[in-house]
Amino acid sequence: MNNRERFHAVLNYQPYDRMPVAHFSFWRQTLEKWALEGHIKADEIDGVMIEGSPEEVAYCNELGFDFNYNANFRNSTGSPSLFPAFEPNIIEKLPDGRSKLLDKYGAIIVQKDDLTSITHIVGHTLVDRKSWEELYLPRLQPDMNRLNMEKIKELKETNDTRTQPLGLYLKSLFGQIRNSMGIEGISYLYADDEALYDEILKTYADVMFFEAEETLKAGVKFDNAHFWEDICFKNGPLVSPGVFREKVGPHYKRICDMVKSYGIDIISLDCDGVIDTLLPIWFENGVNTMFPIEVGTWDASLEPWRERYGKELRGIGGVNKLAFDLEYSDIDAEIERIKPIVDLGGYMPCPDHRIQPTAKYENVVYYCNEMRKAFG
Repeated sequence: MNNRERFHAVLNYQPYDRMPVAHFSFWRQTLEKWALEGHIKADEIDGVMIEGSPEEVAYCNELGFDFNYNANFRNSTGSPSLFPAFEPNIIEKLPDGRSKLLDKYGAIIVQKDDLTSITHIVGHTLVDRKSWEELYLPRLQPDMNRLNMEKIKELKETNDTRTQPLGLYLKSLFGQIRNSMGIEGISYLYADDEALYDEILKTYADVMFFEAEETLKAGVKFDNAHFWEDICFKNGPLVSPGVFREKVGPHYKRICDMVKSYGIDIISLDCDGVIDTLLPIWFENGVNTMFPIEVGTWDASLEPWRERYGKELRGIGGVNKLAFDLEYSDIDAEIERIKPIVDLGGYMPCPDHRIQPTAKYENVVYYCNEMRKAFG
């Protein structure tokens, strides 16, 4: 079997010859540290950081991974849905060495130039109907120029010859709006101007629907579709589940229904944090696979979700990446811990986020080798 066949077999409860060893890419600082240790050349890092690139595929195969689940096809606008996105530019250099800048979502952030981390947002350009209509609405129109038709044609020609799974990235229905106006801004908007709240959600959803449908109409056969949200933290969601069910759920359903009409039966979603109160809303509206199931400080696992939602709910992830910091025995213990979850079926183990800078190179190689022994 090839990895594409294994992917479908694992997630659809069919026989397979071995479990594919999947991953979720790296932090740049991880590769920079490994370069200093001689495990990668410094001039190769940029290529490896591009998910799905030949350079990334080759390097990950060298480590022992089969594929990056997060290396989905993204059209020319990528993320966010803004077309064009805001041009990032530095507004001010601060005395402490940080920079205040405008990001691609139109948020004003402060960050260190040499640090990749969660951004510190200090302001927004989307604050009311005027800024929505002048700065955002014109960037959220259906337009075939959004689509990378050359790449789509290339992918169509490989429909029947690809040996690796290929996902269609569907973007975010709430998270990218949150990035543009902040969690306080979008929360107050629901109370202050519900009509504008609904309009913004529908406009983003319409563009996402348009991009996905036009890509699928072009004839590419995708193995899965994938959303991103990141709208939860360690104590739960950043949005009321009731509001999310009423306002966002129907947009998920119409996008998922359309995607399924093109034969895609695996629709996954990436959301960090404790997702339990939002999970049923995603599930009832068409999302059937959770990724990356962060073990983190909240011990997320597919097991209790499977007990509640049944075999229709799949999972990818759930391997505590922090074991890469420790000893071989800790990796052995982590692999033993997930064996009962693998036995449930419909589950593909994967480190529960990007491999962190504290990870030891030799531990990652050991993990890949031991995964093949355990689930070969």
